[in-house]
Amino acid sequence: MRDKVIAVSTWLAAVLLAGNLAVMLLVFPDEAKQGPIFRIIFFHVPVAWTAFACFFAAMIASILYLATKNLHYDAFASSVTEVGLAFGAANLLTGMIWARIIWGIWWTWDPRLTSMLVGWIIYAGYVMLRRAIEEPTERAKMAAVLSIFAFADVPIIFFSIKWWRTQHPQPVVWGGGKMDPRYWYMLFGNWIPLLLLGVVLLLLRMRQEQNERELDALRREAHAF
Repeated sequence: MRDKVIAVSTWLAAVLLAGNLAVMLLVFPDEAKQGPIFRIIFFHVPVAWTAFACFFAAMIASILYLATKNLHYDAFASSVTEVGLAFGAANLLTGMIWARIIWGIWWTWDPRLTSMLVGWIIYAGYVMLRRAIEEPTERAKMAAVLSIFAFADVPIIFFSIKWWRTQHPQPVVWGGGKMDPRYWYMLFGNWIPLLLLGVVLLLLRMRQEQNERELDALRREAHAF
């Protein structure tokens, strides 16, 4: 069943992404002020939303683990956090590409950029923490606490450009800038295949996590003899 979900989600994501790219490149005109680089927003924003969704899911799974001590929640939290890190890295990378074209620099310590980088580093620390603790229950407990703490940065990232007026463009989806309705629909429409891609990566990572845990259990049994 999992293999079928992975296969269907992969093909559906590929078809939707191909169709969206065709519309972006062949139908949509260049933006008046930013030119063709404006199209990167259709990936930059949805990958950030996907990362936030992953981090939220990790927080919920971590809370459930602390409440139930069920290691399945810990496995899910670990897997979905790593997927969120991948999408967070994509957000930072696309933002840097846009900044290089529009601002003439790869990076500036703007609150939105800085808060996103800080959040990414905290979640990277979550992964490092898991690698540093061998005992499964202790690792799960410490990681769950850190995951809950780390999510506190996500609202700061989301609202940073509303709280601090900086050189970063104001939000186009809520409470700020304006966007052509076609662009607005594409922004959300391109989120669907990225979410599907996130599901595929999550299922693959959870399979890997399950295999790693089974090998670890066998290793512990062998050491017991």
